[in-house]
Amino acid sequence: MPWWGWLVIGAIFLVAELFIVEAEFFLVFLGVSALLTGLAVFGIPAMPVWVQWIVFAVVSLVSMVFFRKRVYGRLGKAVPDRPQDMVGDLIEVPQALAPGGTCRIEYRGTTWTARNDGAAAIPAGAKARVIGTQGITLQVSAA
Repeated sequence: MPWWGWLVIGAIFLVAELFIVEAEFFLVFLGVSALLTGLAVFGIPAMPVWVQWIVFAVVSLVSMVFFRKRVYGRLGKAVPDRPQDMVGDLIEVPQALAPGGTCRIEYRGTTWTARNDGAAAIPAGAKARVIGTQGITLQVSAA
């Protein structure tokens, strides 16, 4: 891939994080990694494509693991703790949800599985309260 291709990819990641998607700072590190890979390819034009991808992957992983929480925290945002972050939020259930039943919901810009862990059924269009999480499933009950 040409060096300028990496710069374009890096710019797309940065613009997406800043203006389109709140990805909790992951796309910023991918964007910076792509920009650094582009600079490396500019300095070493004969770098094979497979080496470019390895450089991108290693820089992305190392920067996210060692610097993301620090940088994200210094910008005034704490990295959320998923299980505690959502508890208490109200969500709208798009279809009737019997006790123990599951459905797909739109929440915080993505699709989740919601499971009714309460004793009462939740009618379609009603609000439900998040009472916990289990992996990527939201545990809800009637609000």
